[in-house]
Amino acid sequence: MSKKVAILVDESYQVLEVWYPVYRLREAGFDVVIIGNGTKNVFLSKEGYPCSVDCSIDQISAKDFDAVVIPGGWAPDFLRRYPKIVQFVKDLNAAGKVIASICHGGWMLVSADCCRGKRATCFFAIKDDIMAAGARYVDEETVVDGNLITARKPDDLPRFVKEIINKLQ
Repeated sequence: MSKKVAILVDESYQVLEVWYPVYRLREAGFDVVIIGNGTKNVFLSKEGYPCSVDCSIDQISAKDFDAVVIPGGWAPDFLRRYPKIVQFVKDLNAAGKVIASICHGGWMLVSADCCRGKRATCFFAIKDDIMAAGARYVDEETVVDGNLITARKPDDLPRFVKEIINKLQ
């Protein structure tokens, strides 16, 4: 049975940080589900590129997923305003499932309390947030600490997604 990966999306998402993982993870044989906040079915990237969701947070359960990918852009700041989305990430983390965050996705890690005691990276502008939430910030391309996989920016996507695939296989 194929492993199931949630990719969270909201307004002003970073286009590469959504679509690169979607296609690479599907290519690797994983069941990828794009999850929205329940307010609408299509969200626009920072550049206006549309992303249709497969379902809303109200239609899923963390127990049905093996991983979550949290892309950056401004979307994580919107996503963390929805308690059900924050709880979804918390539940996956509590179960030891893969939590993968890139760029400003670290904002969701902060809200879901996934940073405490972990090594992590993120876009440099939010490193203070990550550190205040208990992580040891490192400026590296991609950091794997237990079930947490973090990366800094779109340039890091090849290694970031490779580490997600490695962790799920």
